[in-house]
This record gives sequence, C-alpha cells and structure tokens, in this order.
Amino acid sequence: MSILLMLNGLFMVTCLPLSWYYGGQDFMAIAGAASIAIFLGGLLWLLTRNSDNKELRKREGYLVVTGGWFVMSLIGTLPYLLSGEITNITDAFFETVSGYSTTGATIFVDIESVGKGILLWRSLTQWIGGMGIIVLTVAILPILGIGGMQLFVAEAPGISPDKFQPRIKETAKRLWMIYMGLTALEIVFLMVGDMSFYDALNHSLTTMATGGFSTKNTSIAYYDSAYIDYVIIFFMFLAGTSFTVLYFGLHGRIKKAFDNQEFRFYVWLCAVVTLFSALIIVSNGDESFSIAIRESLFQVVSVITTTGFVTKDYTTWTPFLTMIFFFLMFFGASAGSTAGGIKIVRHLILVKNTILEMKRQLHPSAVLSVRLNGKSISEQITFQILAFVMVYLTIFVIGALGMTFLGVDFLTAIGASATCLGNIGPGLGAVGPVENFSQMPMAGKWLLSFLMLVGRLELFTVLILFTPYFWRKT
Repeated sequence: MSILLMLNGLFMVTCLPLSWYYGGQDFMAIAGAASIAIFLGGLLWLLTRNSDNKELRKREGYLVVTGGWFVMSLIGTLPYLLSGEITNITDAFFETVSGYSTTGATIFVDIESVGKGILLWRSLTQWIGGMGIIVLTVAILPILGIGGMQLFVAEAPGISPDKFQPRIKETAKRLWMIYMGLTALEIVFLMVGDMSFYDALNHSLTTMATGGFSTKNTSIAYYDSAYIDYVIIFFMFLAGTSFTVLYFGLHGRIKKAFDNQEFRFYVWLCAVVTLFSALIIVSNGDESFSIAIRESLFQVVSVITTTGFVTKDYTTWTPFLTMIFFFLMFFGASAGSTAGGIKIVRHLILVKNTILEMKRQLHPSAVLSVRLNGKSISEQITFQILAFVMVYLTIFVIGALGMTFLGVDFLTAIGASATCLGNIGPGLGAVGPVENFSQMPMAGKWLLSFLMLVGRLELFTVLILFTPYFWRKT
C-alpha cells in the first residue's frame, strides 16, 4: 500500500507539465498533493520494509486490494481539495472513487470551468483504475513476489478461462502494453479529427478505461462530429473486449479470437440492440436512418461497455428504449476487459445452465455439463456465478432502497444504484445522461461511493471483509 501511495503521487506529477502550460492555476495544488502522497508512501515503506514476514496469502491479497483502493481514493482527493475545485471531502471522495472505479459519475456542474491540470488528474484516475492499480504494481515492481497472483486474482475483473501467459508479472506487462498502445493510438485518431491534443489525451484515457469522464459539459455531443463519434465507438468496443481476445487478434490469431463465444455474443448484442433502437427512432420521425444508427450505436456501446459517454439523451427516445438501456446496465461487456457490470460470460453460462436444467428434467440420468468455448465449466464455477448474480441484484436493491430512504425519488434511486454498481456513469431520472450527481444527499454520495467500489472489485473482494470468518485465525 505504501508503494501504491508513491505511485499515486508520481501519477500526479505527470499532470504538472500541462497544468503549467495552461496557466498553472492548479499547479501548486497538484504539486502539494503529489508531495504528500509520495512522502506518506515513502514513510510507510521505510517503516515496513524490514518486515520478517513477506509472504502474501490470498486472505491478505483481498485486504490489500480493498484497502489499497480505499487509501488511493482517499489520497486522490487532495488535488481537488487543495485547489479548491471541490470544497468538501464527501464530493471529493465521490469524484475520486468515481474515477478509480471508472464509473464516470460526477458532481461537477460546469466541467469546462475546472482547471486543466485537475481535469487531467480526473481523467488519469480512470486510466489508472481501468486496468487496475494493483496489476500495474505487479507489472513493474516484483517486490510482492509470489503474492502477486493473489492480488491479480482479487482485482482482475471477471472470469478469463484462457491465460495467455502463466507468469503473472509477464501477464500484467502484456496487458499494460496493449492498454497503453491502444490509448496512444486513439489520441492520434482523435487529433486527426481536429480534436486538440489536450482533449484527445483526456478522452483517450477515459475511453480505454471505459470511464467516461469528459472535458466538456455536454460530453462527446460537444464535438458534433460523426468521425469523432465512430472513433470513440471503435475504441470503446475494444476496451469492452477481453484483453485475452485482443492479444490473440493483435498477434494475427483472428480465428481464435472469433471462436470465443463471449466475444461473438458481445458483437451480436451490440448490433441487434443498435438496429432495434435505430428503427424505433426512425419510426418516430426523429432522425434519418444513418444518423439514428450512429446515435444508437454510440449509446448502446457506451452503456454495454459501461463507459458512459453521451451524444444523445436516450431517456427521451421513448419509455420502451429507456427500459432497454436500463436493462443493458446489468450486462457489462467482456470479462477480462476494463468494463464493469455483471459481464456477458456470466449471462452466457447462466443461460446455458438453465437450458441444461430443462434437459435434466427430461433425462434425469444424463450426465450434462455446461460448456463454454469447447471446455466444460465445473459446477463450482456455475455456483459461484449464480451466487455472484444473486448478490449483485441484492446489492442493487439495497442501494436503491437506501437512496429512497434518503429522500431520492424512485426512478433516480434505481438509476443511481444500477449505474454506480455497474460503474457506468449516467443513470435515470435526476442522474440521467445530461444530468450529474451534485444534488444527491451527502449520505447518498457515500452510499453510491461504496457501490462503485464494490462493483469495481467484483463484490466478494470487498464484501468478504465484512464477514466474521475472514478475521478468524486459521
């Protein structure tokens, strides 16, 4: 955790050149925050570096991941507070957790008035959180040794049956090489579309993280450019694709990539919902078919990948489409991507298991197993997925009930709970695509911050810390 604090401070330092270039009004605030983070991290490292026990077991892995994300989020509030862009700890913590968890929910009413250095730090928190702070640490610092696997398993999103590299350090390095390469490539493509370097940098950082923070009040709608829309759609789609599949695709193994059932369903889901939405928009006489396709595709990919960028307010497209987009919040994109949500692979396995249960009713003596990508899925994994989905839906309901208890209207409460737990960003009602979270009650912001953290770390990593048997000596 001390190493994470120092890394956090170093990332803050990377914001200083652009802060200085654009006037430097937030330069000293960011420099001060970076100094505090590096000092505290260095002090903790000096106090613990000679520890006799360097073994990191799975139990400690969960604790370090959850504790690390909480401490990183806490220290990440400093640039906001020291600069005066946010004046209270509740809003600063909400914005920071929203960044690291790649949710994209914001309390800023006028984003364009915020200092350039602070906005870059805001985008950078999403980029860091996209692949995972702990994975970054494992990739470049072998200090954790064998314990790195425990950290990776505790943090890495979803189920990834194919491990393309057995050594966790090498795996993390390759993940980050792909991640950085695609981010750099998107910057170039956006600048070709006449987007400034600063805006291209920010939007690329948040696109590949499936985060959705923008430098503009109206998000991507500000640019009103078909080219920019399609570039961001393409990279959002890639960010929602399993990095294992991307690895195979980048190495020319296209057939192996398309043999992945989750990837095929991901493509099919985006295409079908986009076409369906576009036809409804056209039938209402709102847009031409080509514009309807573009707007539908952007919003569908944005919600499924849990990115949260906006070009149109989908809640104005008809109540039926509003419900469709609400249900999409519970899908998520591919496991092993930077997207949040339940993940498509879990839905696939649940559907396959349900079909098998029907077959077992007719053939009770038959030995049937769920198969994915030609491999048999163990009952243990199926039970884990069932438990995950049940717990996910339970937390969503509890979150919505909690928000209504605090006085939030029903539509806003279910929208806020779903979007924060799924790390999406825009929700329904008062937190819809063209709104923000500034008017949420203070207690509600802490509840939603907890939902964002739980959703980003795949539920059990956090929830297990609240069970008595986790703390019992073994």
